[in-house]
Amino acid sequence: MPQQVAVITGAGAGIGRATARTLGRAGCDVALLGRNRDRLNDAAAELRELNVRTHIVCVDVADAKAVDQAAEEIEETLGAITLWINCAGASVTGQVAALDPDEIRRATEVTYLGTVNGTRSALARMRRRGHGTIVNLDRLASLRPPPLQAVENGARAAVRAFSESIRPEILHDGDRINIVLVHLPSINTPRFSWTRNHTGKRLKPMGPVYEPEIAAEAICRAAFGRERDIWVGLSGVRNWALATFLPGLSDRWLSGKGYAKQMEKTPVAGNEPDDLYDTVPGAYAAHGRFDMITRKSMPLLLTSRHAQLATVTGLMGIIMLALRRRRD
Repeated sequence: MPQQVAVITGAGAGIGRATARTLGRAGCDVALLGRNRDRLNDAAAELRELNVRTHIVCVDVADAKAVDQAAEEIEETLGAITLWINCAGASVTGQVAALDPDEIRRATEVTYLGTVNGTRSALARMRRRGHGTIVNLDRLASLRPPPLQAVENGARAAVRAFSESIRPEILHDGDRINIVLVHLPSINTPRFSWTRNHTGKRLKPMGPVYEPEIAAEAICRAAFGRERDIWVGLSGVRNWALATFLPGLSDRWLSGKGYAKQMEKTPVAGNEPDDLYDTVPGAYAAHGRFDMITRKSMPLLLTSRHAQLATVTGLMGIIMLALRRRRD
């Protein structure tokens, strides 16, 4: 098998940083894209200790032309891109009425259009060879999209619809390019420390929290498998059922509990640095500040095959029940 060349956006910290290590250990050459050169250099140094070939490109993924140029540079340096993982994102937290339109636009450009730009650049090169894998990230379904996070919820929903729309286009053209959506729960990354925050309190993850290495393992499985979707953990399945069959109850629960579940009691001054427009300095790596409450073991990974099996099983149960009632 030819050498795998993986491109990771948002590779300087968080999920991207953990994914770079995981794919490096799997034998890939790794291109690291992000806005903070110091953190990219640190990530590259870790990989070189594993004898992994690396290439760094400082780029804002919201700039489509710059992402294209980065892809060309990577192929000239490392070779043909076979894997592209879109981990970059930015957000703003607070009630929508309190947000500035420019903040909403910028966060959407980084999270949604950044994924679009990365996917387009990858497709343009993978189609020359007819194969490859692109991994995009989605938020695991919760009771309902939680309050205070409307901007990121909207961007992730757009990523999901965008990814699903591309799949039939690829089939139409006969390419063996796989678009995988990895649906993630709350992950302990530095993003809670540098998200633009209008709540007045320090942010914390909502629901079960996992280490970024858990997300990286799921992404690695997506990169080397042939799945359409991978869901990390069972909480999203339970919450999806509640939101689908008891939507009023879930809305009331979120209106009463959803705020407190996302905020610590510690107030913030309101002038903390954030990464919405400019990168935040500091030696951030994969983990955030919530190591004490994270779940360290790998949760159950549900794939599209499991979903198909569950659907078929459910349909068979409905048919059997209908036939039994008909006989009665």
